[in-house]
Amino acid sequence: MSTPLWIVIIAIVVLIIWFIGVYNSLIRLKNQTNEAWSDIDVQLKRRYNLIPNLVETVKGYATHEREVFEKVTQARSQAMGVQNPADKAKAENMLSGALKSLFAVAENYPGLKASENFAKLQDELSDTENKVQAARRFYNGNVRDFNTKLESFPNNMVAGMFGFNKREFFEIEDEGERKNPEVKF
Repeated sequence: MSTPLWIVIIAIVVLIIWFIGVYNSLIRLKNQTNEAWSDIDVQLKRRYNLIPNLVETVKGYATHEREVFEKVTQARSQAMGVQNPADKAKAENMLSGALKSLFAVAENYPGLKASENFAKLQDELSDTENKVQAARRFYNGNVRDFNTKLESFPNNMVAGMFGFNKREFFEIEDEGERKNPEVKF
């Protein structure tokens, strides 16, 4: 065989190896992103399971606060039924707002605030919120890496050939986080 033919064969082999490497790295990042989303889902399910217990505990003390309980229950149901990150974030924002209302109601009942059961549930919910936040950061980091790989040249050509799509970040907006704190003396 002639030298130019060997050069062409070697170039084709290198191109195939590169192609396989890019494809495998896209699959790895996609699977890591799916795993990270699953971590968020696990923590949110834990949160959803705590909420009915919390509502029942508050109901025992604040029987006339029916509207607050209904809002929390409705927001929980909506959040549980949503799958994609953007809609899940909106539903979680509604649920967080409803939970804030529930805790505001609890402030009006000193006996409830002193209840060991309520305190334990509140601690569990706080711990779960921290775990959701950590899982969200992990997921968003994986989404960032995956989307960067998808958009980088020449990886974007391989990604386009196999139908890889960008992922959405999971961002829960808390109105209080976006505003400057008001300080009064």
